Amino acid sequence: MVDTTPFTRAVDHFADRLRAAPQSRLQRGAAAEALALARELARRTQHVEEPGTEPREMPDAGMFAAADQITVAGHDFALVLKSDEEVAEAVRLVEEARERAGV
Repeated sequence: MVDTTPFTRAVDHFADRLRAAPQSRLQRGAAAEALALARELARRTQHVEEPGTEPREMPDAGMFAAADQITVAGHDFALVLKSDEEVAEAVRLVEEARERAGV
């Protein structure tokens, strides 16, 4: 079994930064960036769990739910990661999204 701890730590760190961010930062794009990441992680998880099916899109639950959405999607995705390379790629996705979000 692969160690997904680096990925789940990156997800949790991003979520914590979003929770601590002022509303103005969330409105300026941090929440939208988090939602985009959550949707991408959910899509990738569905691709592994339900190959060949059309992925369902995670709904926009509002800017104050963005941290929870990346947490749920991230921890679900961690369950389907199969190699250290996949974990490293997943960490990269989270770090890039966090940087774009500015948190």
